[in-house]
Amino acid sequence: MQLSETQNKLLAILFAAGEPLEGARLGEAIGITAEEVALQTAGISAWLTDGALPLELRQLGSAYQLCTSPVYAGEIRRALELRRNTPLTPAALEVLAIIAYNQPVTRGFVEQVRGVDSSSVVVSLVEKGLVEEAGRMDLPGRPIAYRTTPAFLRCFSLGSLEELPDVIGGEEAPPPEEDQMSLPGVEE
Repeated sequence: MQLSETQNKLLAILFAAGEPLEGARLGEAIGITAEEVALQTAGISAWLTDGALPLELRQLGSAYQLCTSPVYAGEIRRALELRRNTPLTPAALEVLAIIAYNQPVTRGFVEQVRGVDSSSVVVSLVEKGLVEEAGRMDLPGRPIAYRTTPAFLRCFSLGSLEELPDVIGGEEAPPPEEDQMSLPGVEE
């Protein structure tokens, strides 16, 4: 059995979404009705089962989600925990603090404060979902600005950035350049 073009489109959308999507929304995206989505997803589900693929299509009320088979839950959990449980290095914590207290900031600003190249640390924090791009600064070269994410707040049990503790002791970080202190210089 081969999937139709409509089924391929639905499967691609569900794979890319990674979360449940309403049947009406799926249908609207590809120009079919919610009833047709129900028929097409039943065919996709049968195709996944017949092909002995490690995936399944679940219907959650009026929504659909592409999921992995529960048979592989242990392996998936171990693989994701390996990545998730990797502790932050002191350098990563330092970069995260600089970004959190001064955001939005450029990688150059972080490097100016730390005095060392921080590109790999910033990339690592972006991959972990703790930091994200916040547009480009209105500075020569239009460098990327970075800010913390909602995942950062969750990981550190903060409701908002205002709950960050005051900086006590240690060296004072140089104040951000005037253009980096105001959000109008950042283009989304």
